[in-house]
Amino acid sequence: MELRLLKYFLAVAQEESITHAAEVLHITQPTLSRQIALLEYEVGVKLFKRSTRKIELTEEGIFLRRRAEEIIELVDKTEFELTERNIEGTISIGCGDLFSVQVIAELMGKFRARYPAVNFELYTATADIISERLERGITDIGLLLEPVSVDKFSFIRLAKREEWVAVIPVADELAGKDSVTADDLASRPLILTHRPGVQSELANWFGERYKNINVFCISNLPSGSSVLVSCGLACSLIIKGSISFWDNAKVVYRPLSPKLESGCVVAWSRRHTFGIATEKFIDYLKEELRREHINA
Repeated sequence: MELRLLKYFLAVAQEESITHAAEVLHITQPTLSRQIALLEYEVGVKLFKRSTRKIELTEEGIFLRRRAEEIIELVDKTEFELTERNIEGTISIGCGDLFSVQVIAELMGKFRARYPAVNFELYTATADIISERLERGITDIGLLLEPVSVDKFSFIRLAKREEWVAVIPVADELAGKDSVTADDLASRPLILTHRPGVQSELANWFGERYKNINVFCISNLPSGSSVLVSCGLACSLIIKGSISFWDNAKVVYRPLSPKLESGCVVAWSRRHTFGIATEKFIDYLKEELRREHINA
Protein backbone atom coordinates (compact mmCIF):
# COMPACT_ATOMS: atom_id res chain seq x y z
CA MET A 1 0.00 0.00 0.00
CA GLU A 2 1.65 3.23 -1.15
CA LEU A 3 1.69 6.38 0.96
CA ARG A 4 0.56 8.30 -2.13
CA LEU A 5 -2.65 6.24 -2.29
CA LEU A 6 -3.30 6.81 1.42
CA LYS A 7 -2.93 10.57 0.94
CA TYR A 8 -5.35 10.46 -2.01
CA PHE A 9 -7.79 8.44 0.10
CA LEU A 10 -7.61 10.93 2.99
CA ALA A 11 -8.20 13.85 0.64
CA VAL A 12 -11.37 12.24 -0.77
CA ALA A 13 -12.55 11.35 2.75
CA GLN A 14 -12.01 14.96 3.83
CA GLU A 15 -13.68 16.59 0.81
CA GLU A 16 -16.44 13.93 0.42
CA SER A 17 -16.07 14.50 -3.30
CA ILE A 18 -13.75 13.14 -5.98
CA THR A 19 -13.99 16.42 -7.88
CA HIS A 20 -13.07 18.64 -4.93
CA ALA A 21 -10.32 16.29 -3.76
CA ALA A 22 -8.80 16.27 -7.26
CA GLU A 23 -8.68 20.07 -7.19
CA VAL A 24 -6.95 20.04 -3.79
CA LEU A 25 -4.44 17.44 -4.98
CA HIS A 26 -3.90 19.20 -8.34
CA ILE A 27 -4.63 16.08 -10.37
CA THR A 28 -7.46 15.21 -12.77
CA GLN A 29 -10.70 13.66 -11.56
CA PRO A 30 -10.33 10.49 -13.73
CA THR A 31 -6.80 9.95 -12.39
CA LEU A 32 -7.98 10.24 -8.79
CA SER A 33 -10.92 7.89 -9.43
CA ARG A 34 -8.52 5.27 -10.82
CA GLN A 35 -6.22 5.63 -7.83
CA ILE A 36 -9.09 5.15 -5.35
CA ALA A 37 -10.28 2.11 -7.30
CA LEU A 38 -6.74 0.70 -7.16
CA LEU A 39 -6.60 1.20 -3.39
CA GLU A 40 -9.93 -0.57 -2.92
CA TYR A 41 -8.65 -3.42 -5.07
CA GLU A 42 -5.46 -3.71 -3.00
CA VAL A 43 -7.23 -3.78 0.38
CA GLY A 44 -10.06 -5.97 -0.95
CA VAL A 45 -12.96 -3.92 0.48
CA LYS A 46 -15.16 -0.99 -0.52
CA LEU A 47 -14.02 2.19 1.18
CA PHE A 48 -16.72 4.60 -0.03
CA LYS A 49 -20.48 4.63 -0.47
CA ARG A 50 -21.18 6.67 -3.58
CA SER A 51 -24.29 8.79 -4.24
CA THR A 52 -25.16 11.56 -6.68
CA ARG A 53 -24.50 14.28 -4.07
CA LYS A 54 -21.44 13.05 -2.19
CA ILE A 55 -19.47 9.99 -1.23
CA GLU A 56 -19.25 8.67 2.32
CA LEU A 57 -16.94 6.26 4.08
CA THR A 58 -17.99 2.69 4.68
CA GLU A 59 -17.20 1.10 8.08
CA GLU A 60 -14.02 -0.27 6.54
CA GLY A 61 -13.27 3.18 5.17
CA ILE A 62 -13.68 4.75 8.62
CA PHE A 63 -11.25 2.19 10.05
CA LEU A 64 -8.70 2.84 7.28
CA ARG A 65 -9.03 6.59 7.72
CA ARG A 66 -7.95 6.35 11.37
CA ARG A 67 -5.03 4.12 10.48
CA ALA A 68 -4.02 6.20 7.45
CA GLU A 69 -3.94 9.40 9.55
CA GLU A 70 -1.69 7.68 12.10
CA ILE A 71 0.61 6.35 9.37
CA ILE A 72 0.92 9.69 7.56
CA GLU A 73 1.54 11.53 10.85
CA LEU A 74 4.28 9.07 11.81
CA VAL A 75 5.92 9.28 8.39
CA ASP A 76 5.84 13.10 8.42
CA LYS A 77 7.26 13.18 11.95
CA THR A 78 10.04 10.77 11.03
CA GLU A 79 10.97 12.71 7.90
CA PHE A 80 10.98 15.96 9.89
CA GLU A 81 13.20 14.53 12.63
CA LEU A 82 15.66 13.04 10.13
CA THR A 83 15.89 16.37 8.31
CA GLU A 84 16.27 18.32 11.56
CA ARG A 85 19.13 16.11 12.75
CA ASN A 86 21.11 17.14 9.67
CA ILE A 87 21.15 20.79 10.75
CA GLU A 88 24.69 21.90 11.51
CA GLY A 89 26.63 25.04 12.25
CA THR A 90 28.29 27.07 15.00
CA ILE A 91 26.26 29.31 17.33
CA SER A 92 28.22 32.15 18.94
CA ILE A 93 27.12 33.09 22.46
CA GLY A 94 28.48 35.94 24.59
CA CYS A 95 28.05 36.18 28.34
CA GLY A 96 29.51 37.46 31.59
CA ASP A 97 30.27 35.66 34.84
CA LEU A 98 26.62 35.25 35.74
CA PHE A 99 24.43 32.71 37.48
CA SER A 100 22.16 32.81 34.43
CA VAL A 101 24.86 31.14 32.36
CA GLN A 102 23.64 27.94 34.02
CA VAL A 103 20.20 28.51 32.47
CA ILE A 104 21.72 28.96 29.01
CA ALA A 105 24.06 25.99 29.52
CA GLU A 106 21.13 23.69 30.23
CA LEU A 107 19.36 24.84 27.07
CA MET A 108 22.56 24.43 25.03
CA GLY A 109 22.79 20.81 26.19
CA LYS A 110 19.17 20.03 25.33
CA PHE A 111 19.49 21.74 21.95
CA ARG A 112 22.66 19.80 21.13
CA ALA A 113 20.87 16.54 21.98
CA ARG A 114 18.24 17.47 19.40
CA TYR A 115 20.77 18.69 16.81
CA PRO A 116 24.03 16.74 17.29
CA ALA A 117 25.81 18.45 14.38
CA VAL A 118 25.50 21.90 16.00
CA ASN A 119 28.33 23.28 18.14
CA PHE A 120 28.82 26.46 20.16
CA GLU A 121 31.36 29.23 20.58
CA LEU A 122 31.37 30.90 24.01
CA TYR A 123 32.87 34.36 24.49
CA THR A 124 33.09 35.80 28.01
CA ALA A 125 33.10 39.56 28.54
CA THR A 126 31.06 42.39 30.04
CA ALA A 127 27.61 43.28 28.70
CA ASP A 128 28.94 46.43 26.99
CA ILE A 129 31.48 44.45 24.97
CA ILE A 130 29.00 41.69 24.16
CA SER A 131 26.52 44.34 22.97
CA GLU A 132 29.14 45.75 20.59
CA ARG A 133 29.83 42.28 19.23
CA LEU A 134 26.10 41.68 18.71
CA GLU A 135 25.81 44.93 16.74
CA ARG A 136 28.80 44.01 14.58
CA GLY A 137 27.51 40.49 13.95
CA ILE A 138 30.54 38.83 15.57
CA THR A 139 28.39 37.24 18.29
CA ASP A 140 24.95 35.79 17.56
CA ILE A 141 23.31 35.76 20.99
CA GLY A 142 24.23 37.63 24.15
CA LEU A 143 23.41 37.14 27.83
CA LEU A 144 23.50 40.71 29.12
CA LEU A 145 23.46 42.02 32.68
CA GLU A 146 21.21 45.04 33.13
CA PRO A 147 21.25 47.99 32.98
CA VAL A 148 22.08 47.72 29.28
CA SER A 149 20.62 49.33 26.16
CA VAL A 150 18.52 46.89 24.14
CA ASP A 151 17.11 49.39 21.63
CA LYS A 152 18.78 47.62 18.70
CA PHE A 153 18.05 44.08 19.86
CA SER A 154 15.27 41.58 20.19
CA PHE A 155 15.42 40.18 23.70
CA ILE A 156 13.86 38.07 26.43
CA ARG A 157 14.20 39.10 30.07
CA LEU A 158 15.03 36.18 32.33
CA ALA A 159 12.92 35.42 35.39
CA LYS A 160 16.03 34.72 37.50
CA ARG A 161 17.61 37.76 39.17
CA GLU A 162 21.36 38.15 39.70
CA GLU A 163 22.48 38.85 43.27
CA TRP A 164 25.24 41.31 44.15
CA VAL A 165 27.72 40.25 46.82
CA ALA A 166 30.93 41.45 48.43
CA VAL A 167 33.95 39.18 47.94
CA ILE A 168 36.12 39.40 51.02
CA PRO A 169 39.58 38.13 52.06
CA VAL A 170 39.18 35.25 54.50
CA ALA A 171 41.21 37.13 57.15
CA ASP A 172 38.95 40.19 57.03
CA GLU A 173 36.64 40.59 60.03
CA LEU A 174 33.72 41.06 57.61
CA ALA A 175 34.04 37.35 56.77
CA GLY A 176 32.45 36.63 60.12
CA LYS A 177 29.26 38.51 59.26
CA ASP A 178 26.15 37.08 57.59
CA SER A 179 25.87 40.11 55.30
CA VAL A 180 27.63 43.44 54.77
CA THR A 181 26.27 46.97 54.62
CA ALA A 182 27.43 50.17 52.96
CA ASP A 183 28.86 51.28 56.32
CA ASP A 184 30.92 48.07 56.49
CA LEU A 185 32.46 48.69 53.08
CA ALA A 186 32.79 52.47 53.06
CA SER A 187 36.24 52.51 54.74
CA ARG A 188 37.74 49.54 52.90
CA PRO A 189 39.58 49.52 49.56
CA LEU A 190 37.13 48.29 46.92
CA ILE A 191 37.21 46.78 43.47
CA LEU A 192 34.33 47.94 41.27
CA THR A 193 33.10 47.01 37.82
CA HIS A 194 34.28 49.24 34.99
CA ARG A 195 30.75 49.50 33.46
CA PRO A 196 29.44 53.05 34.08
CA GLY A 197 25.80 51.98 34.10
CA VAL A 198 26.43 49.33 36.74
CA GLN A 199 28.52 51.76 38.78
CA SER A 200 25.41 53.93 38.96
CA GLU A 201 23.49 51.00 40.45
CA LEU A 202 26.15 50.61 43.11
CA ALA A 203 26.16 54.35 43.75
CA ASN A 204 22.43 54.18 44.50
CA TRP A 205 23.06 51.33 46.91
CA PHE A 206 25.84 53.20 48.76
CA GLY A 207 23.85 56.42 48.88
CA GLU A 208 25.74 59.38 50.37
CA ARG A 209 28.70 57.16 51.28
CA TYR A 210 29.53 56.58 47.60
CA LYS A 211 31.38 59.87 47.15
CA ASN A 212 33.85 58.89 49.89
CA ILE A 213 34.46 55.21 49.06
CA ASN A 214 38.03 54.01 48.57
CA VAL A 215 38.29 52.60 45.03
CA PHE A 216 41.43 50.47 44.80
CA CYS A 217 40.79 49.05 41.34
CA ILE A 218 38.34 48.85 38.44
CA SER A 219 37.90 45.37 36.94
CA ASN A 220 35.89 44.06 34.00
CA LEU A 221 35.31 40.46 35.22
CA PRO A 222 35.04 38.84 38.68
CA SER A 223 37.59 36.14 37.92
CA GLY A 224 40.40 38.70 37.79
CA SER A 225 39.28 40.76 40.75
CA SER A 226 39.03 37.63 42.94
CA VAL A 227 42.80 37.16 42.63
CA LEU A 228 43.35 40.62 44.09
CA VAL A 229 40.92 39.84 46.90
CA SER A 230 42.75 36.59 47.68
CA CYS A 231 45.95 38.64 48.08
CA GLY A 232 44.19 40.74 50.73
CA LEU A 233 44.33 43.93 48.66
CA ALA A 234 40.65 44.87 48.64
CA CYS A 235 37.03 43.75 48.73
CA SER A 236 35.23 43.30 45.42
CA LEU A 237 31.60 44.05 44.59
CA ILE A 238 30.40 41.60 41.97
CA ILE A 239 27.51 39.51 40.72
CA LYS A 240 27.45 36.17 42.55
CA GLY A 241 27.73 34.33 39.24
CA SER A 242 30.64 31.89 39.14
CA ILE A 243 31.62 32.10 42.80
CA SER A 244 30.71 28.45 43.35
CA PHE A 245 33.85 27.54 41.35
CA TRP A 246 36.23 29.59 43.49
CA ASP A 247 38.51 28.44 46.31
CA ASN A 248 36.66 29.43 49.49
CA ALA A 249 39.83 28.84 51.49
CA LYS A 250 41.16 32.07 49.97
CA VAL A 251 38.10 34.27 49.51
CA VAL A 252 34.56 34.32 50.86
CA TYR A 253 31.50 36.25 49.79
CA ARG A 254 28.69 37.84 51.75
CA PRO A 255 25.37 39.21 50.42
CA LEU A 256 24.79 42.94 50.54
CA SER A 257 22.31 44.38 52.99
CA PRO A 258 19.92 45.71 51.88
CA LYS A 259 19.85 43.20 49.02
CA LEU A 260 20.88 44.44 45.59
CA GLU A 261 19.84 42.51 42.47
CA SER A 262 20.05 43.01 38.71
CA GLY A 263 18.16 41.49 35.81
CA CYS A 264 19.50 39.72 32.73
CA VAL A 265 18.33 39.61 29.14
CA VAL A 266 19.07 37.21 26.31
CA ALA A 267 19.44 39.38 23.21
CA TRP A 268 20.14 39.13 19.49
CA SER A 269 20.36 41.65 16.66
CA ARG A 270 17.23 42.65 14.75
CA ARG A 271 19.10 43.49 11.57
CA HIS A 272 21.51 40.60 11.06
CA THR A 273 20.69 37.43 9.15
CA PHE A 274 21.52 34.22 11.00
CA GLY A 275 22.31 30.71 9.85
CA ILE A 276 19.64 28.04 10.21
CA ALA A 277 21.24 26.59 13.37
CA THR A 278 21.18 29.97 15.11
CA GLU A 279 17.62 30.66 13.93
CA LYS A 280 16.54 27.31 15.38
CA PHE A 281 18.31 28.04 18.67
CA ILE A 282 16.69 31.48 18.95
CA ASP A 283 13.26 29.92 18.40
CA TYR A 284 14.12 27.30 21.04
CA LEU A 285 15.21 30.02 23.51
CA LYS A 286 11.97 31.95 22.94
CA GLU A 287 9.89 28.87 23.66
CA GLU A 288 11.83 27.67 26.72
CA LEU A 289 12.60 31.03 28.37
CA ARG A 290 9.07 32.36 28.01
CA ARG A 291 7.78 29.15 29.56
CA GLU A 292 10.28 29.63 32.42
CA HIS A 293 9.10 33.22 32.88
CA ILE A 294 5.45 32.09 33.07
CA ASN A 295 6.29 29.43 35.65
CA ALA A 296 8.52 31.70 37.76
